[in-house]
Amino acid sequence: MAKNYAALAHAVVDALGGVDNIAAVTHCMTRLRFVVKDETRIDSATLKSVSGVMGVVRNDNQCQVIIGNTVSQAFREVVSLLPQNMQPVEVQSKQKLTLRRVGAGILDALIGTMSPLIPAIIGGSMVKLLAMVLEMSGALPKGSSTLTILTVIGDGAFFFLPLMVAASAAVKFKTNMSLAIAIAGVLVHPSFIDLMAKAAQGEHVEFALIPVTAVKYTYTVIPALVMTWCLSYIERWVDRITPAVTKNFLKPMLIVLIAAPLAIVLIGPLGIWIGSAISALVYTIHGYLGWLSVAIMGALWPLLVMTGMHRVFTPTIIQTIAETGKEGMVMPSEIGANLSLGGSSLAVAWKTKNPELRQTALAAAASAILAGISEPALYGVAVRLKRPLIASLISGFICGAVAGIAGLASHSMAAPGLFTSVQFFDPANPMSIVWVFGVMALAVVLSFVLTLLLGFEDIPVETENKPQAAKPVNVQEARA
Repeated sequence: MAKNYAALAHAVVDALGGVDNIAAVTHCMTRLRFVVKDETRIDSATLKSVSGVMGVVRNDNQCQVIIGNTVSQAFREVVSLLPQNMQPVEVQSKQKLTLRRVGAGILDALIGTMSPLIPAIIGGSMVKLLAMVLEMSGALPKGSSTLTILTVIGDGAFFFLPLMVAASAAVKFKTNMSLAIAIAGVLVHPSFIDLMAKAAQGEHVEFALIPVTAVKYTYTVIPALVMTWCLSYIERWVDRITPAVTKNFLKPMLIVLIAAPLAIVLIGPLGIWIGSAISALVYTIHGYLGWLSVAIMGALWPLLVMTGMHRVFTPTIIQTIAETGKEGMVMPSEIGANLSLGGSSLAVAWKTKNPELRQTALAAAASAILAGISEPALYGVAVRLKRPLIASLISGFICGAVAGIAGLASHSMAAPGLFTSVQFFDPANPMSIVWVFGVMALAVVLSFVLTLLLGFEDIPVETENKPQAAKPVNVQEARA
């Protein structure tokens, strides 16, 4: 049955405290992301009970409403209810600075910046994979102009990633987007890239007597993100010191002259060092634990998705693929995690007596298994019924272990699913594709069986009289 997105939008906005309580709204692959003015006006219980809402994640004045794969339709209806001139507002009261709030702020900045970029990154990844498949199959000869153009199309989002990060971060930090893009553009300018290549070969490079560290900024996230955050403060400071009659030309000139050299000399190298340190930490753990690290990540992945922290790994994955051509810890763990949620959803669809839950579970299973989009299965089925989540975590651990032992690695960062399984194909090891399909099949079957063995509390079908009592469903009932 098709959802009434207009009614859903009205109910969500009302539960958030009304139109006048919403400061900003955007969406990612499956979630509506709201910034509210007064978090005390949010009615969480009502929001979670809205038909079509799979879950709610709150963090201070931010509220994420999980809708599923059709979130864009709900987003259009929500936007139609809001004033066209609505702008994000600053948090009205300054909160005490604590280590927890600092950590939460960093995660929020990273996740909030990267989430809008995921479609472009996935699109580019899949085009690069298409070019690789066409070359390997002989459909396009190596060096052909068509193959080169396809590769460039796929690589565009990654090569100019600093520009996209700057634009997205400018929205997040409420600073001038064109200035942020212009400054990030310096980092990927061909002349600057050539200069950095010379510096990497030992040539002395300096700016105003200050040595410049040799850094390659294409495919990077952290430098542009930190640079744009600093820009938000530089812009406000310059705005205060420039006379009104000179603001049109002096203000942007000063901002660029301050921010761009700062990015080149300090912020850029610092961002690279931070990104490299995070990447080194993650893969040092992988180096010590081997397949066990993939297994642990496979079990933890659904929990990371629940908190939104899975986006923290995006810069690390991008940087690792850029440096080595593949990523062998996080992406392989997602195979078991995503398809295990799909298998658990299939088991729920098979055993439930509730037609609406069956329809939700079937759609969620298809999304997780075919496309690797697991949030509908996670929020619409697993978290809702609890025991299927436990089955998924167990299955994710076992399948992650198998993927780690097989040495699977991804050459792109599309969400692992049946349609994107080609990203794990290693031309040097033809058996890799067999292992991928084996892990996928194991994940679906194992989670399906575990869900039936653990059982789940079925959602009763509401009738005009009284609702049917909740009844545990387990595999022994199949003979009743």
